[in-house]
Amino acid sequence: MAKKSKTPAPVDHKHNVTEAFQSILEHNFEYLVSWEDACRSWQDIEGVHQVRVSFRRIRSAFSAFRGAVPKKATQFWSEETRWMAGELGMARDLDVFIDEGLGAIRGILPLHGETHLLSLAERHRELAYQSVNAMLDSERYARFKAEFPIWVQERAWEQGIAKQKQWNRLFSDVVPFARKLLDSLERAVLAAGSHVNKDDPDEMHQLRIECKKLRYGAEFFMPVIKGLDEFIGHMKGLQDLLGVMNDVAVMKHLLEQLLEGESDCELFQYAGGLVGWRTRQFHELLGSFDAHWDEFTHAKHPWWSKHAGQS
Repeated sequence: MAKKSKTPAPVDHKHNVTEAFQSILEHNFEYLVSWEDACRSWQDIEGVHQVRVSFRRIRSAFSAFRGAVPKKATQFWSEETRWMAGELGMARDLDVFIDEGLGAIRGILPLHGETHLLSLAERHRELAYQSVNAMLDSERYARFKAEFPIWVQERAWEQGIAKQKQWNRLFSDVVPFARKLLDSLERAVLAAGSHVNKDDPDEMHQLRIECKKLRYGAEFFMPVIKGLDEFIGHMKGLQDLLGVMNDVAVMKHLLEQLLEGESDCELFQYAGGLVGWRTRQFHELLGSFDAHWDEFTHAKHPWWSKHAGQS
């Protein structure tokens, strides 16, 4: 049985950029495959979650290393992993809705309709997992499993690079590259969040995206930059708050799909109560936004420490 792991890819401070990129892709591919069997059933909802996160980390690596690896070199696999991750989306949303949304307040709301909504969600989840298994049994996924690791092992992105400047960047030391990347990712978070309108869902969503990019980037380079684990810890409160915001948005959209064609008034009343409950939780958390933002902005930048690359 697969086990959750927060162990980062074995990037070494002696690696150059292309070696680090290879290590990160290999690590996440192997982790993805280890969760494949669990992904086929909701008996362990971590299956779909961990496979989906692995796809996202692979795509995040494509983006993070774009300064050295041309977009055209990764575009095919970026599109393939986007599609495969997308096929897991509904199953993941329903897992979260059933286990964390409905599960967290089961028996609490003074409304009828809970059993009906749970039954409805479970029927839809069964259909969603049929799509998950169809993806895992598809020729596209089989091709990914067969060809992606070869592409990574052979470092095929190195082929066709004509510009000496890009070649030099690809074979430069990984630590200076990581420092520059993390600085750029942090600036993007600061630009999105410094004057964010907390009542604007689009602005808050963009902040969440930039935070995730920085989080993934920091995780990639934890083995070579001492203190990144602590820095990530200072992001947790902010990310948790933004995660609840996203859960509310997903729940509203999901309920629209679940309730389409339904006519049970109690079902609609319970669904409304559920959204209201979760929205209230988010607005309570929103009051702590400034404190979480201050914690993030005042956190130490370990990638500029003299000890960076000596962990």
